[in-house]
This record gives sequence, C-alpha cells and structure tokens, in this order.
Amino acid sequence: MRHHTALMLFSLAAAPAAAQTLDTVYTHADTLRGSNGPARAWWDAAFYDLHVRVNPADSSVLGWNAITYRVLQPATVMQIDLQTPLEIDSIVQDMKKLSSRRDGDACFVTLKAAQHAGATKQLTVYYHGHPGRDRPRPAGFIWAHDSLGAPWIATSDEGPGASIWWPVKDYPGDEPDSQRIAITVPDPLIDVSNGRLRGTTHNADGTTTYEWFVASPINTYDVAVNAGSYTHYADTLHGDSGALSLDFWPIAYHADTAKGQWKQAISMLQCFEHWFGPYPWYRDGYKLIEQSYLGMEHQSGIAYGNRFLNGYLGRDLSGTGLGLSWDYIVIHESAHEWFGNNVSANDVADQWIHEGFATYAEGIYTECRSGKTAGAAYLIGLRKGIQNRYPIIGPHGIGRWYTGDLYFKGANVLHTLRQVVDDDARWREILRGLNRTFWHQTVSSQEVEAYISRESGVDLGKFFEQYLRATKVPEFDYKVDGTTLSYRWSNVVAGFDMPIRIQVPGMGTRLVRPTETWQTITADRPNVIPIVDENYYVTVKGP
Repeated sequence: MRHHTALMLFSLAAAPAAAQTLDTVYTHADTLRGSNGPARAWWDAAFYDLHVRVNPADSSVLGWNAITYRVLQPATVMQIDLQTPLEIDSIVQDMKKLSSRRDGDACFVTLKAAQHAGATKQLTVYYHGHPGRDRPRPAGFIWAHDSLGAPWIATSDEGPGASIWWPVKDYPGDEPDSQRIAITVPDPLIDVSNGRLRGTTHNADGTTTYEWFVASPINTYDVAVNAGSYTHYADTLHGDSGALSLDFWPIAYHADTAKGQWKQAISMLQCFEHWFGPYPWYRDGYKLIEQSYLGMEHQSGIAYGNRFLNGYLGRDLSGTGLGLSWDYIVIHESAHEWFGNNVSANDVADQWIHEGFATYAEGIYTECRSGKTAGAAYLIGLRKGIQNRYPIIGPHGIGRWYTGDLYFKGANVLHTLRQVVDDDARWREILRGLNRTFWHQTVSSQEVEAYISRESGVDLGKFFEQYLRATKVPEFDYKVDGTTLSYRWSNVVAGFDMPIRIQVPGMGTRLVRPTETWQTITADRPNVIPIVDENYYVTVKGP
C-alpha cells in the first residue's frame, strides 16, 4: 500500500523534456492517468508478481502480472493501466476470464466476484507487445547494444509511467508493499533488477529466468529491467542500520574502471546517512548497474551511464568547478533513495520533493567533501539555470508536469530555507526527520511544507507560496539618504516576510525583517551600500 492518510536518463539525467505550460489543454486521458478515480480509489495495491519474457531479436515482451490487492470498499469495475501499443491478452480472477474495455491507456475490468471491504483479492493480467521501439526518446524498453555488439536492454519510465511496459495501477499515491520481478532473457545475458536475487532458473529453450524480490514498498516507475553482459563485485558498508550490502554490476569489460569510479558510493552513502538518516533499503541492498542511457534512480538498483566521468558527462552544471570532483549520476540518482523513493510525492505535480531535494543533496555532498562554503557555492552556481517561467508545483490530478526549475530552483529554495532556519543542527534534524516521519510513504508537498514549518518553529506559509507556487523572485529594494538606509521587499506575494542577512559597512552583519513597507536603519556613516547575503535566493535593487 505505500501511502498514508493524514510522483531522466530522466531525473535531470537526460536532456530535460520541454516544460509543461500552465495553458496546456489537459485531456480525459490525463485525468485517467493522474487522478485517483473511482475505478482506482476502492482498491489498494499490496503485492505485484511480475513475470516478463524479453526477446531482443524482435524487441518484444510477453508476460503477466498477478496483482494482490486489498478491497477498501465494494466495487465492480477496476482500472488497470497498460499503454499502447502493448496489448492485454486476458485478465483472470478466480480462474475465470474477465471482460474489459479500453479507454486509451487505461483498461476497465468488469469483476464477477464480489469485492467485500477488508478482503484481499488477486487478479492476473496477461499481455504482450513491442514497448519503446518507435518512441522519439528512450522510454519504456531501451533496446541497445554494448560496444562488442551484445544486446543491452533496459527500462526507464519515470516520465511516461510504469504502464509503458507492464500492467499496473499507474498512480503514484499507491505503491505495493513488496514485489517480485522475474525476468527471462536469452543466454548469456544477465538480468539485474531491484531488490535481491532469489533464484536463477536455466530454461531448456536457451533462456534464463532471474527472480528478484523487493521486500519494501517501491515506486512502480522504479521497477527495472537491466539485461546485459554484466560482471559483479560486492562490498559492505557498516552504516547507521548495520551492514548494508553493496553490489556493483558493470559491463564485464568495464570492471576495472568501475571499481575506481564507483568507490564514490561509499563516501556518498556515509554523507547522506549523516544528513538524511539511514539508507532506507537495508533489506533490499544498494546496487549500481551500468546502463546504455545516462541514469535513473531505480530503487535499490541505480541505473548508471555517466561513462565513468566526474561531473555530468564530464561537465560541471554549477560552473564553479566543484561539480567535477564527483560523479553526478552516483550522487544525484542515489540521493533519490531518500527523496523520491523513501519520501515520495503522491502526485507528479509535487515532484520537487524528488528533484529539488536530490539536487540540493549535490550541494550537501560537496559540503561533506569540501566544506560548507564550497557546498553553498555549488548551489548558488546552479542559479544560472533557473528560468522562472512556471511555478515549481504544477496542476494536480493530471499525471504530467515537468519544468527544469524542479532541480536548480528547488535546490535553492532549500538552501534559502537553511538560512531562514539559521541553525545547522536543527536543519539537519529536519532533513533526517522528513525521512523518519514519512518513512516508506507517499506524501503531498503540503505535508512536507507543514512538517518543515512545524519543526523549524517558523510559519513558512508565505515562503512556500512565493517560491513553489509563484514565479516571482523576491527583490530586496534599498535606497540611501545620508545616514538613512531604507529597505523593503518587492515582487513578492502579499504578506511575504522572510528575514534576511545583510552587511552594512561600519555596522557589520545583521538580520533584518523586510516587509512590503519601507523600513529604515540609521547608519554610522552616510551613503552606505548594503551587501545582501548571497545564500538567499533573491535579487537586489538599489537606487
């Protein structure tokens, strides 16, 4: 059930898709995908038992998913999602075939058996097709080859959703408690999926079935196939919750290079456990798996394709040079294990919870390596990429929202929040507390915002309205008349009242509390020019 009651090369890891605009015409299909509609709301996913045969010869899949679910209230129609061109062959419950109708990428199943509240039921969907073969960018299945010509197959579906390659309740507010992932591939390919390998079956037809088991709740878009000519080596981290198994799966001829580059995983895990709390998936372990595309935060099995380079394919996104001291995919995608996989947005409109926090974690890792000033400089350097065309939070219930500001602006919102809290020990406890309080849960942005407000002791309602739901950047205005320094906020939402540190020549650094009304300070010399602390994401305008 992975929700509670009180959602590239995706993550930034590929060239970001064009942002959705506020004037986009959202469709009936968007609503079916993004909302917890009547054919979804009555049932709660408990366990997915996914079996898929992968055939690289014709880029096809054949499989089935047995869905175990809890009945929350009686119903007669169930929504299962599977995107075209994949086709459903049959749907079976209690050994009886069920009828269904297609509505775009949603399938509405008419149930024969009574669905009594409190009961646990199972239904199996059999399907086949050619996923991902003719798409304009890698999505669903990615059919590639390594440099020696061997097939190299992967899935990645954060944007389009898990139903691009398997039948599922493709709604981020409901995740299974656990999952089996049994993938059959031609020999000698090896499949590496999420969780732990429970069994390997060599079949008479020259294929092998790899059975993986995830013992924890999982984002459905994190469920992954990685099939290639892999080799394996392992390590152990003695972390906050004991011994954490580390498994590394490079393409065999990259083993030596991987052993050098992927050492960063140790210091990364140590840093993030300090700042964010225990790694959330000790039961399932931590893996890095080499892939043909850039990267993805697949839970307990990070997809890695950064070519064993530091930076983002050898580039520093901050322009400071600091990002060249670590591997972007190892750091950014692994940060999602805490923010995105552990604490998960229950609507893609709130996915700044994933990308803003994971990008902020890049600054935290830089701080762990090189000190607080360096971490701040890295995050400030990212600001050049902020566009402020659209709010960070998008429309809810429509299943698609993306703007690049989820990353750089989201990270700088958090960096600015750290200044507002003005207590590093408390700030660290807030980050750890988010992972502890919302452990293995899906949440809304409002819940995250309320938690930070409560634990910081600061009413941050207007702060979040300004930075998450508007595009305006607060402007610190000042003017000087002799020894009188006047200042105020402009370009802000009504009632914005964020305190800010400024340096006044001759008077040192002080915390001031601007409002939209002019306030004054009497300086000890005429014509002083205040210097605003650059750690706050604001603009400054003088006379």
